[in-house]
Amino acid sequence: MKNIDIRTVDPKDLVERQSVKIDMSLPREERIKQYINQIKNPYCYLDGDVIVKVSFQEEGVTLEQRLEAYIRNL
Repeated sequence: MKNIDIRTVDPKDLVERQSVKIDMSLPREERIKQYINQIKNPYCYLDGDVIVKVSFQEEGVTLEQRLEAYIRNL
């Protein structure tokens, strides 16, 4: 999923970030699962008409930590 090339991806195949709805009453792990199930590819999605590709360094903050921070700020 993280190796997707945004120059060749079809926007119709991506999920609009605004369409993702998270039940904040769920435990953290369940909220993360809910987000991933809805967004399909957490590395590449739509934000309006813009294709967003997310990448992370091998060291430092993990994807799980980033997703947790994102979900807390919804």
